[in-house]
Amino acid sequence: MAAKAISSPVPVDWYPTLAVVMVAVGLMFTASFFIYEATSSRRSRSLAKEIATAAIASVFLGFGSLFVLLASGVYV
Repeated sequence: MAAKAISSPVPVDWYPTLAVVMVAVGLMFTASFFIYEATSSRRSRSLAKEIATAAIASVFLGFGSLFVLLASGVYV
């Protein structure tokens, strides 16, 4: 039995678009996080909101970085 070639679940043509979109969304969540931290007082801050916003930004920036590398030809 011949082995099947490994293929990407995402078409290669989508890599640049996904990279731009995910990095942009990640930067928007990061900006939202910094604005929230700068404009709210210490007593009115919510730890759950901070962690959720930071986690979402981290996921989008992480996958955005992955697709930037894939779009530029660095296959990781």
